[in-house]
Parts: sequence; C-alpha cells; structure tokens
Amino acid sequence: MDFNEANLIVKYSHTISRLAEELQKTDVMDASLYEKYDVKRGLRDKNGKGVLCGLTEISEVTSWEERNGVRTPIPGVLCYRGYNVKDLVKNCIAENRFGFEETVYLLIFGKLPSAEELGDFTDMLSEFRVLPRNFVRDVIMKSPSKDMMNMLARCVLNLYSYDPDPDNIMVSNVLRQCLQLIAQFPMIAAYSHRVYKYYSTPDDSMYIHKPVANYSTAQNILHIVRKDNGFTDLEAKVLDVCLILHADHGGGNASTFTTHLATSTGTDTYSSVAASLGSLKGPKHGGANIKVCQMFENMKENLRDRSESSVREYVGKLLDKRAFDRTGLVYGVGHAIYTISDPRMEVLREFAGMLAKEKGMEEEFDLYDTVAKVAGEMIAEKRHVNKPITPNVDFYSGLVYSMLRLPQSLYTPLFAISRIAGWSAHRIEELTNGNKIIRPAYQCVQERREYIPLAKR
Repeated sequence: MDFNEANLIVKYSHTISRLAEELQKTDVMDASLYEKYDVKRGLRDKNGKGVLCGLTEISEVTSWEERNGVRTPIPGVLCYRGYNVKDLVKNCIAENRFGFEETVYLLIFGKLPSAEELGDFTDMLSEFRVLPRNFVRDVIMKSPSKDMMNMLARCVLNLYSYDPDPDNIMVSNVLRQCLQLIAQFPMIAAYSHRVYKYYSTPDDSMYIHKPVANYSTAQNILHIVRKDNGFTDLEAKVLDVCLILHADHGGGNASTFTTHLATSTGTDTYSSVAASLGSLKGPKHGGANIKVCQMFENMKENLRDRSESSVREYVGKLLDKRAFDRTGLVYGVGHAIYTISDPRMEVLREFAGMLAKEKGMEEEFDLYDTVAKVAGEMIAEKRHVNKPITPNVDFYSGLVYSMLRLPQSLYTPLFAISRIAGWSAHRIEELTNGNKIIRPAYQCVQERREYIPLAKR
C-alpha cells in the first residue's frame, strides 16, 4: 500500500464506518420471514439435511439411514467413487506406498488404476509440477502476501495468461488444465510461503527447493518446505493420509458447490478454481483447523493443569463466550453432516497418535483427546442437543500439521492442495452432465416504493 492510498483510507474511515452502520440496519430482515417462505437457510432443512440440488458419482457422505421411516444416525462413511476412504488408506499403508496420486486418479477417472496406469499418471504429474519459466520470479517473488490462500488464487489467475488455450472448456483441455494445477499447487504454496518469510523476517534466508521427480506429492511438500529437505517415512505417510482424507467430500460442501456453480456458467478453469479457493479460505470451511490450533494455544495459557476437571472448566468458559474469541464455539467439534462420527477424524486420530509417539508429544495428544471427550458432552448438555457431538477432521489435522513442523500459513493451502483433486473431478462432471446454469431462487421481501426526486428527499 502506498502513501496516497493509506491517506485515502484514513480520510474516509469515519464516513465508511457511519455508512456501514446504516447499511447493517437497512439489511436486517425479520427472521420470521424465513419460516413464512419455507427458506432452507444454508441450503439445509431444519434437521440439518442438505437440500438436494444435484447428482454426483464422485463421492458420498453418509451419516444416517432410514429405519421404519425414521431417520437414524449411523457412524459416518465417506466413499470416493464407491470405495470407502478407510479402505483406500488401509491398503496403501499395508502395501507401504503413497496413496494420494491413486486417489486423484480414482476421483477424476472413476476407477482404481492398474500399476502401469498409476505409474504413467504419477510420471505425468511429476512433469507437470514445473511452473512456467520465470513464474516464481515475476509472479510470486515480486508481490509476496502474508495470506497463502490469496497467493494461490492470484497465481492461479496468473496462470491463465501462460495457458495457450485458456478459455477452451472441452473436457480434454479442462483435464489437462486440472492435472497441471493439481501438480503445481504444492509448488505455488510452498514458494509463496518461503518468499513471504524471507521478506517479513529480517534474519530469514531465501531458499527455493526444486521438486524431486520420483517423490510423491506428500514427500515433495516436506522436501520443499523444510530448509534441510529432511523428513521421516512416517511424516510423509501421515501427510499423504491427510491429503487422501481431504481430497473430496461430496458435491455440497461450500468450495465444491462453488466449483459446480462457477462451472455451470461456462467460465474458464482458472476462474472456477480461484472462486473455489475463495470459498475454502473461510474459517467456517478450510480455515477451521487454524482456529482449533489457536484455541488450544489459548487453552494451554489458561488451564490450571491438564486434568479433566480443569479442561471442563475451560470448555465451559468457551461455551459461555468467556474465553478465546468469545464466539461460544469449540472449534473442531461437531459437523454439519456427521453425528455419531466423522470417518476422516477416526483415521487421522490414529495417525496423529503414531506421530505424537515418534515426536515425544503424547502429552499434547492426550490433551486433544480430553477436550474431544469433554466438549461433546458439554455442548450437548448446554445446547440441549439430543444427538452425539463428536470431533471433526479439523480437530486433529492442525495438531498433525504442527507435529510435522508446517507453518500455520500453509494449513488451509494444504487443504486446497488436496481438495483441488475433488474440484477437478466435479468440474468435469458438471461440464459433462450439467448443461444448465445453476440459478437458485431468492424471494424478495422488500415492499415496492415510489421514486422520490432528489430535491424532495
């Protein structure tokens, strides 16, 4: 921001604040109107079930079943193209290999690849990791930002200019664009972080590591982000599991729905992905694990000790809006769809425990487990909720990233590095089956008014 721009902001700050107060009063609607017009706020009914607005074969999120006409909660299940995500993780670990690349192939092409198909696919992704000539210098280094999600979006939009056929939305061209972006996202995020750290930290050194051709996505992320390039096999395998678990979550989550919405307009791939990045950035979506980590830091500063009674006391203050950010929320606990359990959390908790043992951080892991147990009980009691409330995947993902010594500025970009696999699959599905712009209805409740000439106002 230059001097003149800063002066303008100061000059008009009072005026803008006054106008904002007036605007907020003007925009407040009678809450009873939502019931009158049967509006499904958040596109969910009163029971929390999402409003059906499309069909997909890419992934399924299940948390309930009909029993004798009654909707009954069941342990959560997440399937990619019909395969249980727990089975995908279990088999990759059993075969001692990385699974994210296989997951990308499955989501996009709808089948599990053969060994030969997977080898060819990973080789192609490896070659696609290379960014355009001088892109790091001209785009990333010349305008660093403290927010890596904004950098991702900016870089994606800049890549449009380097594409020889950017507006072509034939599936073959979109597939090529998506695979390039899937491969390039880790590089963009890591390089953006390193550049910002160099400019914002006086004693920090600049280092830009090139990706290693035969490394997996998870291995390359750790290789590029860390100054010494080093990592253990368990570290890379746990990060790979994180990428698998975050790769997709049905068509109705905010960022993926944004993908469908933007794609339905006929826009280019880069604009669609940038729009989805904007949705993912929000703390109610992709940014939730950062809030979990910040909440725990505040908790550790204010606990008398780490006993269950002390944790209960702190959680009570959270719920009463007397601790942390005073929103009344326990971040990472509860989910819009899952009730009895979030299957991603169950998998990640197991690997978080393994990583905590390797890092000597069992005490930290135990604190998370204590909060997980206590918070669900207390929320149900205080909010008079008669259904189970359990942690979601964000509850443990932040802990995992911190144990991997990854900076918080990369937590949400890591989500994007994974989720672009799902966005790509959904974009192609929408292009193949949609053929109709998505246009939900909004009921206008403003009464009609006669125009008043300027002199008479």
